[in-house]
Amino acid sequence: MLTLNVKGQLMTTGRPLVMGIINRTPDSFYSGSRVTDDEQLLQQAEKMIGEGADILDIGGQSTRPHAEWLGEEEELRRVVGAIAGLHRRWPETLLSVDTWYARVAREAVAAGASIVNDISGGTLDSEMLPTVGRLRVPYICMHMKGTPATMNKEAIYEDVVMEVLDFFIERIEACRLAGIHDVILDPGFGFAKTAAHNFRILHHLSLFRLTGKPILLGVSRKSSIYRTLGVTPEEALNGTTVLHTIGLLNGANILRVHDVKEAKEAILLCSK
Repeated sequence: MLTLNVKGQLMTTGRPLVMGIINRTPDSFYSGSRVTDDEQLLQQAEKMIGEGADILDIGGQSTRPHAEWLGEEEELRRVVGAIAGLHRRWPETLLSVDTWYARVAREAVAAGASIVNDISGGTLDSEMLPTVGRLRVPYICMHMKGTPATMNKEAIYEDVVMEVLDFFIERIEACRLAGIHDVILDPGFGFAKTAAHNFRILHHLSLFRLTGKPILLGVSRKSSIYRTLGVTPEEALNGTTVLHTIGLLNGANILRVHDVKEAKEAILLCSK
């Protein structure tokens, strides 16, 4: 059972949720997720909602390795108007803002977002956790070492599962002290982790349930899949579905995906 307090309203579900990825970027690693104009934004959102997406995650900054780091002004320009437009068109659909900037989070929630998704777990902007605490929205806390520009050099662990778990324990307490009541944990597949690290985390995903927090799985079309299979991100849907299945069987509560229909089918079949 997953229960979230979204701006004072309780959302309860007994099944895993699907979060559709919409990137207002020209350079995200998967070409199918790039949305560069308002018409394309609405078309992508309509398709995902029609296929059963529970949440749409709107981001304005590519977080692939070595991606250009945008300032908050450019990120605001890319995401806040998009979120406002989506909220007007589909007011009942949950919207998430993918950002590590507190100001972007604040303005996105004012525009209609109901969830803050932070790849840094509050480590890149010291105002993020207090801001989310005041906003009273769920917070997705992801594990990453370094930044997207440096994280490949940071993929060094003695025990990746236990080190990510320790990070979450510390961050959950930091969130509590900041007044954040609903924390969702994302192990950060591909962020300062090798393919071997990612597969180890996936197979031990259930350990993170010891925290009592929901788990988000973000493996869609990532390099651990397409490099292992010797294909491109555009050819990695089948591999993505396989890893979604493993994740669901190990307790994932939310799938963050490029392909909503296939993720919904995986959830349905895993529930039987």
